[in-house]
Amino acid sequence: MPFINIKMTHEDGGATKEQKEKLAKGITELFSDIFGRGASSAVVLIEEVSTDNYAIGGKTITNIREEQNSN
Repeated sequence: MPFINIKMTHEDGGATKEQKEKLAKGITELFSDIFGRGASSAVVLIEEVSTDNYAIGGKTITNIREEQNSN
């Protein structure tokens, strides 16, 4: 059974239910097409990470974006 974990930032209200369903379906189909298995048993976990909980170079994405928008 394939277990597919997708992590993305939670922005602008996050992904809608419909977007998540479309993403899960597309990823499942892609996996099945490439590996020839898993279409009926694939588990897709979508995690949305707050930009306050994701940092690059010691700065949160929230702060990086705020700095970019103020320039």
